[in-house]
Amino acid sequence: MRTYSGHSTAKASNELYRTNLAKGQTGLSIAFDLPTQTGYDPDHQLARGEVGKVGVPVAHLGHMRTLLDGIPPGEMNTSMTINATAAWLLGLYVANAAEHGVDSTALRGTTQNDIVKEYLSRGTYIFPPGASRRLIVDMFAFCNAHVPKWNPMNVCSYHLQEAGATPVQEIAYSLACAIGVLDAVRDSGQVAEDRMPAVVASVSFFVNAGIRFVEETAKMRTFTRMWDRITAERYGVTDPKARRFRYGVQVNSLGLTEAQPENNIQRIVLEALGVTLSRDARARSLQLPAWNEALGLPRPWDQQWSLRIQQVLAMETDLLEYPDIFEGSVVMDGLVGDLEEAAQSELDDVLELGGAFEAIDELKGRLVRSHTERMRRIESGDLTVIGVNAFTESADSPLAGDDSILKVDPAVQDEMITDVRAWRAGRDQSAVDRALGELDRVARSDENIMAATIELARVGGTTGEWSDRLRDVFGEYRAPTGVAAAVGVAGAEGLRALSERLRGAVGGPPRLLVAKPGLDGHSNGAEQIAVAARDAGMEVIYQGIRLTPEQIAAVARDEDVDVVGLSILSGSHLELVPEVVHLLRDAEVHVPVVVGGIIPEDDRPKLMEDGVSAVFTPKDFELTRIMTEIADLALATRS
Repeated sequence: MRTYSGHSTAKASNELYRTNLAKGQTGLSIAFDLPTQTGYDPDHQLARGEVGKVGVPVAHLGHMRTLLDGIPPGEMNTSMTINATAAWLLGLYVANAAEHGVDSTALRGTTQNDIVKEYLSRGTYIFPPGASRRLIVDMFAFCNAHVPKWNPMNVCSYHLQEAGATPVQEIAYSLACAIGVLDAVRDSGQVAEDRMPAVVASVSFFVNAGIRFVEETAKMRTFTRMWDRITAERYGVTDPKARRFRYGVQVNSLGLTEAQPENNIQRIVLEALGVTLSRDARARSLQLPAWNEALGLPRPWDQQWSLRIQQVLAMETDLLEYPDIFEGSVVMDGLVGDLEEAAQSELDDVLELGGAFEAIDELKGRLVRSHTERMRRIESGDLTVIGVNAFTESADSPLAGDDSILKVDPAVQDEMITDVRAWRAGRDQSAVDRALGELDRVARSDENIMAATIELARVGGTTGEWSDRLRDVFGEYRAPTGVAAAVGVAGAEGLRALSERLRGAVGGPPRLLVAKPGLDGHSNGAEQIAVAARDAGMEVIYQGIRLTPEQIAAVARDEDVDVVGLSILSGSHLELVPEVVHLLRDAEVHVPVVVGGIIPEDDRPKLMEDGVSAVFTPKDFELTRIMTEIADLALATRS
C-alpha cells in the first residue's frame, strides 16, 4: 500500500514519508520534480517555476541522504517514478545505501524506466530511442548481477490510458515495449542465456484502472494470460512464478474531475475494484490518487484518505477471502477472449512495424486519434461524465475552498538554487571532472554505464551534469506530436460550422500558436486543442513540449500569430505565464494570450491582471465553445 508523494524539498518529503509509513503505508513511491525527471539542476533556465512543484528535487547525493533519512535502505521497498534519468537516480540510491553499509544485493524496489510511454504521453524523455534503450539495457544487466531484488523497469500502460488508449492499445503497446527491451537485453551479450529467465522475471508493470471496472478486470486477466504465453514462447521461461504478470496500479486520474470533485471518491473506489476483484489477476501493489487530483497537489490529509480506502477494501471487506470469483464465468471468459484476440492483432502489427521503439510516430498518432474520439464523445454527450456533462447542478461542496490543495512555496526554488551551488562549491571538483570524463568514455563505448554513473554520484556529481554529459554523447530528442494523424477524425458539428465561418474571415483564418512553456510534458490537452483548432479551420503552430518563454515569444513574432495559447499542468503558471506575456510585448506581439491547464480558481485574477485574456481548466470540456472564444478573441484583435 503506497501513496505517490514528494514535493518541495528532500527534507519536507522525508517528513511526509515518515508520517505516511507511521499511518500504515508499507512502501515508498517517490515523485520527483520535473527538473530531476528531465535532467536539469534547479539553477538551469528551463527549471524556472518547476522546482519542487510536482515532486521532490534530487540534484545530488546530499538530497538522496536527506530524502531517505531514518528510512533503512535495506528494509524498504522503494518505487521511483523516474525514466530518462533512471540510471542516475538508481546510482544515487546505490551510493547512499553504500554509505550506510548496505550492499546493493539487499536493495528492493523499482525504477519506472519506461521511456516509450514518455515519448507517447508523459514527455519526460531526454535522449533518442536507441540511446534510451541502451541505458535501460545497461540497468537490466547491472541489476541482474548486483541488485537482483530490484525491478529495473516498470512497463507503464498507465500513461497510455491517460493519453487516450483503448484497452486493446494499452495491452498491445505495453507488451510491445517489454518485448523491445527484453529482446535488446538478450541480444546485448551482457547477460548469460541461463540468466535470461531472471531478467524476464524482473520486469514489472504499472497499470491504469478506469471506471469501467468490469472491462478493466477483463483487461487484467488478458494481460496475465498474454504475458504468460510471451514469456514461455519467446524467452523460454519454464518456471510459472517467473512468468507471472507482476503489476502495480494507480487508478485512473484521467476520469477524475475538477467539477464536483467529491464524485472522485466513488470513482476511485470503483476503479480499485477493477484490479482487485480477480484473485488470479490481482495487483501486487496499489496506490490511489486523491479526491482533488484534478485540482492540484494533494495535502497529507488527502493522501491519508486514499490510503484508508485501500485499508477498508483489504481489511473490512471480504475481498481477499475467496478464490477467483470469475473462474468459469461465461461473460468474463468471453470478454477476455475478445480482448486477447484484438490485442494480439494490434501487438503483431506493432512488431511488424519494427517494434515499440521503432514505431513511436505511428503509435503516437493512434493515441491522439483515440483521445480525440473520447473528447468528442464527452462533448456530444455520448460518454457521460457525472457533474461535467450530466447532473451539473450542485450544492456547494464543503470540500471546496482555497485550502483544498497543497501549494508549494515559491521560495523553495531559491532555496534549491542556493543549495546546489553550495554543493558544487564544496566538493572535490577534480574528482567530479575525472568521473565525468569516465562517464563520457563509457557512453561512447559499448561498456555498461552503471559503474561510471555510481562513481559520479559518489564523488558529488549532479543530475544536470550527468544528463548534460550524456546529451553531448547521445544528443536530444523531440518526440512526435501526433496531431496531424487526428485532424478531422471525429469532427463535431459545431467545429465544422465554425470552420465555415472562419473560412470567410477578413485576413483569412486565425493563426493560433499552441505552446507548452517549462518542463511540463503532459501534452494530451495541448494536442486536443491543436486538433480541435485545425478542425475549426484555424492555422495551428504546435511544436511540442519543453519550450522557454523566449522561444515562444520568438515563434509568435516570426509566425505572425493572432492568438497565443499556453498549456501548463505542473503548477508553474504564475511564474511562466507572466514572463511569456512580458516577452511577447517586448517583441511587439500584441495578441490575446489564453491559458489552459490545472489552474486554481484563486490564481485566475492574477493571470488576468498580468495580461491573460482567458483561462480554461479541465471543467471546460466543450471544445466548440473554447474554439469559438479563441476565434472571437483573434478576430476582435484584428479589427
